[in-house]
Amino acid sequence: MVRDNDSLHRRDVLKVAGAGTVGIAGLAGCSGGGSDGGGDGGGGSGSDDASSGSDTEEYPSLGNFPIDGDTATFGFNVPQSGPYASEGQDELRAYELAVKHLNNGGGWVDSRFDDLSGDGVLDFTIDYVDGDTATDADTARQSASRMIQRDGAVMVSGGSSSAVAIAVQGLCQNENVMFMACLTHSNDTTGKDCARYGFREVFNAYMTGQALAPVVREEYGTDLDFYQLYADYSWGQTQQSSMEQFMTDVAGWSQIDSVATPLGTTDFSNYLSGAASENPDVLILNHYGLDGANSVQQAVDAGLDEDMEIMLPVYNRPMAQAAGGAIEDVFGTVAWTAQIDNGPSNEFTQAFQNEYDRIPSGVAQLAYAQTLQYAAAVERAGTFYPVEVINQLEGYEYDNIGMGEELMRACDHQAQRDVPVVRGLPESDQSEGNYYEIATITSREDIGYACDAGPSAECDLGSYE
Repeated sequence: MVRDNDSLHRRDVLKVAGAGTVGIAGLAGCSGGGSDGGGDGGGGSGSDDASSGSDTEEYPSLGNFPIDGDTATFGFNVPQSGPYASEGQDELRAYELAVKHLNNGGGWVDSRFDDLSGDGVLDFTIDYVDGDTATDADTARQSASRMIQRDGAVMVSGGSSSAVAIAVQGLCQNENVMFMACLTHSNDTTGKDCARYGFREVFNAYMTGQALAPVVREEYGTDLDFYQLYADYSWGQTQQSSMEQFMTDVAGWSQIDSVATPLGTTDFSNYLSGAASENPDVLILNHYGLDGANSVQQAVDAGLDEDMEIMLPVYNRPMAQAAGGAIEDVFGTVAWTAQIDNGPSNEFTQAFQNEYDRIPSGVAQLAYAQTLQYAAAVERAGTFYPVEVINQLEGYEYDNIGMGEELMRACDHQAQRDVPVVRGLPESDQSEGNYYEIATITSREDIGYACDAGPSAECDLGSYE
């Protein structure tokens, strides 16, 4: 990409500033200062000379670095078929919008990410390839491998199924290619299966349990019996265990039983009959996507909501839309919602609506944010060399994507952030993009865990090279 010689690019300013600028950035990183007014936030650990030099001269070959030519390719690996296909469609829309804004300006590139210019990244035009994970780990791994080996992707993003995300994250670690996880809610993603080359913005099942327990205790009371159904793979398993832990320890409830259901189940009648026979006070459906919409709809159709409360711990807009009136008064958490009224949220909602004439979902916000976070880290590093980009993200503080002040923790690459708790609206109150109301936004100060506790206690990030 040709640079306009009549304008002084931000990177040129950094070069002119030299060591003095680097010193200030280093102090900001050490102090842990966040941004003021929604800018980029404080820096990560960074390098001693993050803003200078030619990639090929200063750094060795690693993964798909150095880039051949003047185009950098991102790989977007999403479910375009299978039970999470609706989520994948919204992810892909947001990824395409992020690439458009990186190359041409617009959205958060203009308003919230000072590191980004809207004329590509480090003077490279951004292109992308996409693949269908089919909500299957082996298929996703093969698709990501093609992106890395055939297309030269320097960064891969995607998810929806945690089994998919964990498989691709492991592949990216082995290939020394960055993985910016989109939707993956399993504790294991930044727990026992964490990776140096993987970063996760969305909160996990452990944090969902922490956020929900005090809300439902206040709403329903203590000394209740609960029964769980859960999707039988990494996410559902850790979701089940986290709900058991916090509904017991914080809400003061007792678990009757928890039963696994295969991913992609369409008929939950036998599982729901088993739950009804135990007569619990609360039924917790740890299902997502089309599975979640089906299970809650079938539970309501069977009249279970007349005898017990129903919880759906993890929502999103497409599954709530599919479930319709069945989600009335059903509590859960969401990654993000357009109902969050602040500058970054409103700007993203408007940009997405302008592009697609539809309100974005939480998974779309994650996809857009993770793409821009990676690009901004590359700009701060002054190189696509993955080790330097990782250094920029580890310990990075930011306040520019609509979820308040956040920290990308260095010990496990898990974002420390607020968690929105929502409650389903009656069908008569639902409208386009508006299917639940925000019950509360739980502060990151009230959830989380230390680096040697919770899921992080099992995390070993592995090597940089």
